[in-house]
Amino acid sequence: MKIVQLSVFLSNEKGRLFDVMDTLADAKINIRALSLAETADFGVLRMIVNDNDKAMDALKRNNIVVKTTEIIAVEVPDQPGGLAGVLAVFKESGVNIEYMYAFVEKKGNNALMVFRVDNIDRGIEALTNKGIKIIKGKEIKDI
Repeated sequence: MKIVQLSVFLSNEKGRLFDVMDTLADAKINIRALSLAETADFGVLRMIVNDNDKAMDALKRNNIVVKTTEIIAVEVPDQPGGLAGVLAVFKESGVNIEYMYAFVEKKGNNALMVFRVDNIDRGIEALTNKGIKIIKGKEIKDI
């Protein structure tokens, strides 16, 4: 139920994001979800892709710094209060959310959200106990 996310560290300079996207395009990598956060000096591009190994290899070959992180991908009802309901589960279980972002696609009537939490196993257990659908790695590739 844990999904591997790629985190790419980018210097904050013109064309650097293009270099990463062009590298992934050349490797035929499809991005399923992404988030870009920046500071004055650098950015962190977080992505879920269809083929982690192939993406990592292409990025490293092009001297792009990349690491992996485990995250949880969750179906969230696409309606008012849907996200609040999922966040309540984390709050009740004492799991802290470090960051979150949304997928490009929806799954049926549900939005898809990514959560990086301080205790991933406890987070998965809490969500599962409340009947919240957690997306598996193979499902990501089929979206």
